[in-house]
Amino acid sequence: MMRFILPFVFFVVLAGFLFKSLSNANHNLEQGKDPREIASPLIDKAAPDFSLPLLHEPDKKLSPADMKGKVWLLNVWASWCGACKDEHPVLMELSRQNILPIVGVDYKDKREDGAAILSKAGDPYTLVIADADGKALFNYGVYGVPESYVIDKQGVIRYKLTGALTTQNWKNTLLPLIKELQAK
Repeated sequence: MMRFILPFVFFVVLAGFLFKSLSNANHNLEQGKDPREIASPLIDKAAPDFSLPLLHEPDKKLSPADMKGKVWLLNVWASWCGACKDEHPVLMELSRQNILPIVGVDYKDKREDGAAILSKAGDPYTLVIADADGKALFNYGVYGVPESYVIDKQGVIRYKLTGALTTQNWKNTLLPLIKELQAK
């Protein structure tokens, strides 16, 4: 008798987890949220501090405090990242529009590889910094590239985009938020 009850209980528990997961995904879709989007615990919190060297001028450093008073985009990328190459034309267009400063972080990459990519494909960034070992952005919860963060004038993270920046997520999500933040 027990050999039938145990698998049944396991099945009921597993079905409960599946139902809960599907209910949350459906709720997110109804709210207009992408179910693949991963919420960040950093939203509405001060951007973690770092001091990183500029990619092209390693003797100079940049920290989030240097960007206070501006709404800005922190874009984490790497020369070895395929999705970063996909988002690069979007970043180039945003750079031409000059809507906000875009700070690029060359993540877990060799300085010369990052510089070579920007030289070849174009440099959309207002500033580019290097986090060669990935330790400085650990507190941002970066676990892959590309990732982008919208940071407000007070240095608070207002949005995190995991994955490539596209024309669609720029127009539908990031740009309205940026305009709202810039108006404050």
